Amino acid sequence: MRYSLDFNWLWDGMGPLAYGAGTTLALTASTSALGIVLSVLGAAARRGPYPWLRKVVGLYVEVMRNTPFLVQLFFIFFGLPSLGLRLDPISAAVLAMTLNMAAYTIEVVGAGLDAIPRGQKEAAQALGLRPRLVFFKIILPQALAIIFPALTSQIIIMMLESAVVSQISVRELAQEADLLQSRTFRSFETYLVATLIYLSMSAALRRLLFAGKRRFLGAGLA
Repeated sequence: MRYSLDFNWLWDGMGPLAYGAGTTLALTASTSALGIVLSVLGAAARRGPYPWLRKVVGLYVEVMRNTPFLVQLFFIFFGLPSLGLRLDPISAAVLAMTLNMAAYTIEVVGAGLDAIPRGQKEAAQALGLRPRLVFFKIILPQALAIIFPALTSQIIIMMLESAVVSQISVRELAQEADLLQSRTFRSFETYLVATLIYLSMSAALRRLLFAGKRRFLGAGLA
């Protein structure tokens, strides 16, 4: 059986694919920002003085890391309306992706915090700095520099997992590619182009994140 490649549809199809790629990047950006903030708070809570809070965060991590992302997404989008909380597809996608990402990055951030020598915290406190200032100004920046490669990989994984939210009709790249191939009947070509777009976004995102590390964390922490 011979198959002839046909990319004549690509000119008209690049508009929807570009829109889907933009939605994917927007989801990734918002999820990453919220997820990292939640991860820092969760990692700090797991090392805090309150046993009940450590148990709550630990339970959250175990539940989220041991259930499928698709089930979590469906629970938020289809299950919560039964309790009176109805979210639009974009909001449900951001919430599900944020909670899923944070469950993994809490452990990543925690590993970075544990890697900082205790003497640095004690020295800062001896100088009269408040515990909160010690954490955010001294401990956390060093921890983020240590875990940066793992954190970058987790952000890219989350970008790729965003394809799952097409199941609740979020028009990201995978959803637009699926709609496009249903109209053109050129499945191979459509998903080949979508794959190349995902690869390009992953490479560009990795370069952007490492450029941001050098800019915001400084050469001394790189």
